[in-house]
Amino acid sequence: MTDTTPVIEIRNLHKSYGALEVLRGVDISAMKGDVVSLIGSSGSGKSTLLRCANLLEDSQQGDILFKGEPVEWKGEGLHRRPADAKQILRIRTNLSMVFQQFNLWAHMTILQNVMEAPVTVLGRERDEAEAAARKYLDKVGIGDKCDVWPAQLSGGQQQRAAIARALCMEPEALLFDEPTSALDPELEQEVVKVIKDLAAEGRTMLLVTHDMKMAKDVSDHVVFLHQGRIEEQGPPDSLFGSPQTERLRGFLSATTHD
Repeated sequence: MTDTTPVIEIRNLHKSYGALEVLRGVDISAMKGDVVSLIGSSGSGKSTLLRCANLLEDSQQGDILFKGEPVEWKGEGLHRRPADAKQILRIRTNLSMVFQQFNLWAHMTILQNVMEAPVTVLGRERDEAEAAARKYLDKVGIGDKCDVWPAQLSGGQQQRAAIARALCMEPEALLFDEPTSALDPELEQEVVKVIKDLAAEGRTMLLVTHDMKMAKDVSDHVVFLHQGRIEEQGPPDSLFGSPQTERLRGFLSATTHD
């Protein structure tokens, strides 16, 4: 991989659920250190695009490349599947996903939640994984919560634990799927601060969000999706400051008046 090779590159991606076409030929790339935000109305294909990038969903057409390496496929159309299970595991391990719902294991402490995947998926020594987990829990501001259960934390704290869990895999890129939409406004700011800190560190991120202020503050590039296509994209200042399309103007007007 050279400095001019994107960490994540998606070319002409198509995704359908039966007859319903959700993505209709989308191209997106994120270079090392880029924060790319995906915005758009519900049903525009944002979360589906993220899930396809992480190979949680199969796409029917187009290419997905990770650090210049294309995903290998077998079959075509609705029968297309990844061809190489080891490749998929390697790519997924390097693209840590943070979901809208925190998906923490209820029967494990916060520390156990964060160190579980490095031990079971990456084969790390428990002592090494625990040290890393404690470091990342400190980083997101909940180092004092190692020994509590998820149910004892607020939503904002649970989401920060989920971010620490993603970081503990030492991924090449982080994928965020509406990381603040399940939170109350005051708790939302805790998570926004962590995401801003990660962006300032130069971490590569794909971020699906309904929070236009966060998208504007943290992104290098913003993509506005409408009905499965890219309607408009560009740097945040120009996209939010002088939108070119009627659809984006309408979307921004509606979201700022929610």
